[in-house]
Order: sequence, then C-alpha cells, then structure tokens
Amino acid sequence: MQLIKTLTASTALLVVASGASFAQDMANDMTLVSWGGAYQSSQTKAYAEPYMENHPEVSITWDESSNEAVAKLRAMNEANNVTWDLVDVVAADAMRLCDEGLAMEIDPNEVLAAAPDGTSAEDDFGDLLVSDCFIPQIVYSTTFGYRNDMVPDGAPAPTDICALFDTETYPGMRALEKRPINNMEWALLCDGVAKDEVYSVLETPEGQQQALDKLATIKDSVIWWSAGADTPQLLADGEVFMGSTYNGRLFSAIVEQGQPISMLWDAQVFDLDGWIIPAGLPEDRLNRVLDFVKFATDTQRLADQAKYISYGPARFSSAPLVGKHADLGIDMAPHMPTDPENAKNTFLYNYEFWADYRDDIDAKFQAWLAQ
Repeated sequence: MQLIKTLTASTALLVVASGASFAQDMANDMTLVSWGGAYQSSQTKAYAEPYMENHPEVSITWDESSNEAVAKLRAMNEANNVTWDLVDVVAADAMRLCDEGLAMEIDPNEVLAAAPDGTSAEDDFGDLLVSDCFIPQIVYSTTFGYRNDMVPDGAPAPTDICALFDTETYPGMRALEKRPINNMEWALLCDGVAKDEVYSVLETPEGQQQALDKLATIKDSVIWWSAGADTPQLLADGEVFMGSTYNGRLFSAIVEQGQPISMLWDAQVFDLDGWIIPAGLPEDRLNRVLDFVKFATDTQRLADQAKYISYGPARFSSAPLVGKHADLGIDMAPHMPTDPENAKNTFLYNYEFWADYRDDIDAKFQAWLAQ
C-alpha cells in the first residue's frame, strides 16, 4: 500500500500532463489572470466555459491584473503566498519571470497537446515558443484607433503613425499606454530614426532621452491608460481623438459595437501573448492547471478563440480552422493583424531587448511621467 501511494505521488504530474486525471489530486478552484475586456471574454467563451462544462466540479475566478503581473508575482513570491494559478502575459514578461525563477519551465511536448495530425506541440507552435516558461496563445498587435467623425474638415484621414504627434492637423487628446513599450519605439520612428535602428538607439541613454523628448511634445495631450479596454471606451465617449490599444479591442468597438472608429494599421507592433504557470504551486493546484492548460491550448480551442476576437492563433494547425465570427458570421481574416493589407508596414517587437532593459527604462519613464 505504501508503494502504491509513493508511485501515485511521484507520477501524478506525468499522468495529468498526458491527459489523464485523478480528482483527488486536483484542486477544484483556479484563479486565472488576464487583461479583462473583449480579450478575456474571448478566453472565457473559447475555453474556460467549455472546460467547466466538462468539469462541473471546477470553479474559475478571473483576475484582471496581467498588466501588473511581474510586480505582483515578485511580491507574492517574496511573501511566499502565490495565490494565482495561471497568468496571461506578453512574451517579454514571460522571459523576465522565467529568468527570475517565478515561472515554471515546461516541456511543451509533455504538457501541451499534439496537433490532430500528430505533429508535436513543439513543432506546431514553432518559433513562437520564445521562452522555456511561455505557452503561446495568440499573435496580436498594438495599434491605433481614431474617431473618424472627429477628423477636421479638409484634413485627410490619418494613415501614418506620426499623425499621433501632429496635433496641428489632428487636434484633440490622445490615449497611450502608461509604459515605455511601443511608445518609445513610435517616438523614435517619428523623430527620424530608421526602423532597423530603433533598438540600437533605444539601448543608449541618449536614445532613451530622444524618445522621451519626442513624447514630451504631446505629453499635455495624452491620457495614460493601464487596461486594454480603456482606449476603446475613451474613443467611444469622444474623450480622445486617437489612442493605442490592442487590435482585438478595436475590432470589438468597430465591428461588434458599431462605434465611429477606424483602425490605423501603420507601424502596428506585432507581439505574442500566452500563459505562464507560477513556480512552486502546490501539487493539487498544479495538476489542475496542467489539465486545464492542455485543453485550453489545443488546436481547436485556439481556433475557437479567434472566432470571438481578431487575434491570430499561435498554433499552425489552428489557422485553417478559423473562419467566421461566431456571432456575426463575418469573415475574420481581413481583421487579423497578419492580413497582407494590414501588415504592409509593421514594426517587429524585440522581446529580448525589453526583457533586458524593461526595469531600467520603466523607472526612467515613470520618473518622466511624474515631472
């Protein structure tokens, strides 16, 4: 009997990761951390609700703190009290958390489902597995929306990212995320720095100051946001003329809500978003998370998420399964950031740069904001 107990304890993780489960080894409550708004809603519809239908004993609580995930996980770890079970983060934050030992390293071929044709998870996700701790979900972009009914008479509709800094042609408030990422890159692009030189400039103190000086030209016209749902609401209320946010949030405002908003795809910044599992979870909680994440990131579930929001699924095998919007019946392809018409002038986000420089530039950026 003691031998059976020992074998059960030592192999529980392997059994759960391979798709089987023992209810007594699994917690029935999970706290998932995400970004709120339309994106979290797509996650709920695509895989949280189906998972709970298959497992009626499970209760899922959502926390909308992903924009503060690194700081909060650091604090939880310091207090030895990690209350989160699965955390949605951008790739650069996953790298930081992995480097600091706050996220669990995984073997994708053990933890994640293979594609329906037998292709391994590692090959199906491919180059999007940018960290040993990162489980990709989507490809998305940060871009701009603007109120098309607030374009001044006689002025062309904005087509260039640098309309952000042109308050003479396009007066009105702007909405920008309250962090340096993307804002610093756009500022340098619109200050004459070549696209392929942006990060080499930004790694110097002089380049960082150049970006802040450019942002200072519109600082008095900026509302700073922290949640992805903020800009769509500010645009809908007419409080800003243009603002940055995630392309899927703008899709929801434009297509689902019919707001008088247009998308500005120029210099959209491609990025990845996905899960990390906090390091050191108790065995029962970890087993439940592994069971959930294997389901939530399989081929069908990632394809299902793209039916609710215009983000590209991170698996190769999911792409052919994405067709029309689940509720509206419209073709989703033209609304994806990767659509050729939308991707004519993209800016490639440098994950390694921000994993290395984020804390230092964050401090400088927040000090600049406070001036």
